[in-house]
Amino acid sequence: MARRPISLAAYLAFARGQDRLTAKSVQRTARADGPVLWLHCDTRDRLETLLTLIQRLRHQRDDFSLLLTCDSSPTSPSEATGEQISSLPSETLSDIGRFLDHWQPDILVWAGNELRPALINEASQSGTHLLLVDAADAPWRQPSSRFMPDATSGALRLFHTIFAQDRQAAQSLRRLGVPGNRIDVTSPLEPEVFPLTCHDGLHEELTAALAGRPVWLAVRVEPGETDTVLRAHRRASRLAHRLLLVIVPATSSNEEAIAEHCQEVGLRLARWENGEMPDENTQVLLAGDDRELGLWYRLAPLCFLGGSLTAKIGGQAPMMAAALGSAILYGPNVGRHLDAYSRLVAAGAARIVKDVDSLSAAVTHLIAPDQAAAMAHAGWTVVSAGAETADLMLTQINEWLDAMEAEL
Repeated sequence: MARRPISLAAYLAFARGQDRLTAKSVQRTARADGPVLWLHCDTRDRLETLLTLIQRLRHQRDDFSLLLTCDSSPTSPSEATGEQISSLPSETLSDIGRFLDHWQPDILVWAGNELRPALINEASQSGTHLLLVDAADAPWRQPSSRFMPDATSGALRLFHTIFAQDRQAAQSLRRLGVPGNRIDVTSPLEPEVFPLTCHDGLHEELTAALAGRPVWLAVRVEPGETDTVLRAHRRASRLAHRLLLVIVPATSSNEEAIAEHCQEVGLRLARWENGEMPDENTQVLLAGDDRELGLWYRLAPLCFLGGSLTAKIGGQAPMMAAALGSAILYGPNVGRHLDAYSRLVAAGAARIVKDVDSLSAAVTHLIAPDQAAAMAHAGWTVVSAGAETADLMLTQINEWLDAMEAEL
């Protein structure tokens, strides 16, 4: 057996010394029979992302159960599946021992840059398969204490495989002593995107009715964004007089207010919920709700994602739009999905707008087919890269589960 790095040995010695001071007893649910797949993340959003990927594994096999832990909001049920999220033990060896004796996890998928060196070491010692995913080129964190030795390097070397988000992250891992043959350069994890469906006949009918008109889409527009979107459209229409806006309100209750606003601004309106089809004179097509989003994304090569110009909404997830081939515009308030937007911007698939001037200018420039197509292709590349990372992760988990089944 290889000797532990001095820093990790010192950390474990400290953790052992804390047993008497901080050990705690936790009531846990019963362990299911069969292999246990343990998912741990540093943030709740990352855990929900992992769970969307594991649902695909659930469709392939049912010979495992899930253990979920998270550093933030650890005990509330998952938003994705409703499964209970368990609490982590403290970084004392007695608490860790009780935790591992109870759950006996077979596979641990650890996501993010928050480490628990004692827990990771004891899991490794118990024979758990260790996979680290979404490793970023960012500082590694461990439970804060000015007395605790930095055991980052020793903990990272315990993982059988590490998925680094990019080459810079992989280089940082190698500098910390992780063997290069354990590191795979992948892309950041993304939630599984199941593209919205669309009625083919309706798509063909609308495409024929529009007769090559340029179309852009405003998705789930909040009341505070309506004026900006409509005035930006009217301004952009001066340079592209056949331009059509399809607008989807955030809730169907906003439909009447948007219709009235169109009249105030002087835009000719067709209402989809009333069975009206756009004709050559229609400037705005108002959808009452988002039931036909799959259709609108396929018709419009450019979209603005609402909930991003107003505060406190946090924006909406952008990957569905990217997966369906739409170039993306968005406002500055997308804190809930900032990482996803940042990756799309870096790839050239999304552009930020802030007001009527910047939105109208972006629509005018990007509605050109070649511009929108280039952005849409860049977005599809980002979505595809995330899917490849998910495939690699699920392949590794399947290999370990198959090996366990063969040993029975």
